[in-house]
Amino acid sequence: MTFSRQDNRSFDQLRNTKITPNISPYAEGSALIEVGGTKVICTASVEDRVPLFIRNTGSGWVTAEYAMLPRATNTRTQRETQRGPSGRTQEIQRLIGRSLRAVVDLKLLGERQIYLDCDVIQADGGTRCASITGAYVALALACRKLVRTNVLRVNPIISEVAAVSVGIIEGTAILDLAYVEDSAAEVDMNVVCTGSGKFIELQGTAEREPFTREQMDEMVLLAEKGIAELFDKQRLVLAE
Repeated sequence: MTFSRQDNRSFDQLRNTKITPNISPYAEGSALIEVGGTKVICTASVEDRVPLFIRNTGSGWVTAEYAMLPRATNTRTQRETQRGPSGRTQEIQRLIGRSLRAVVDLKLLGERQIYLDCDVIQADGGTRCASITGAYVALALACRKLVRTNVLRVNPIISEVAAVSVGIIEGTAILDLAYVEDSAAEVDMNVVCTGSGKFIELQGTAEREPFTREQMDEMVLLAEKGIAELFDKQRLVLAE
């Protein structure tokens, strides 16, 4: 590797990651995920209704909302309740929703909706990936509760899901970018995978020089390694 990472991690090393389940006494499922300096509160709320477009179909729905608190970053940002969600916020919450719906059998959920709220209380890069990884734990806990209380006969979750960022800095592919790395990267990519090894989303952008197929393959392999480690952390938390 031609450069040193600020936190002295190796190129293929995740930041210190901790998931704390059941942090809310009110939500059906909840988790606090900490990925380095990034911290996100994820809650899952169950409603006995669905959006109009799937009403009377016997199918459920999973959706997400994402927000960043005003002092989650170095400078205060205005609450989006004052001006409506930005394009970035809308993109991220749609990504979270797509990612979690991909691992739920919506027919087994029945005509009910699960809201996943992901609130960033501290941001240091990778907030969308942390939100997806933490929201899965909140969703899994909520679905377990629905089965335990006989609301559902079968758990509708069909696979796990997690996400991580990768990128290229000074020609080197690296895993799990902190903010200072993300802002300096030549390429930034977010990868979302299921527990069965299938891809839900690849979001890759060259900020300066275009990247090669070989570099893309290298980043995807790094992401798969990191996501496998995140699955281990999710499983450990959910086994408790």
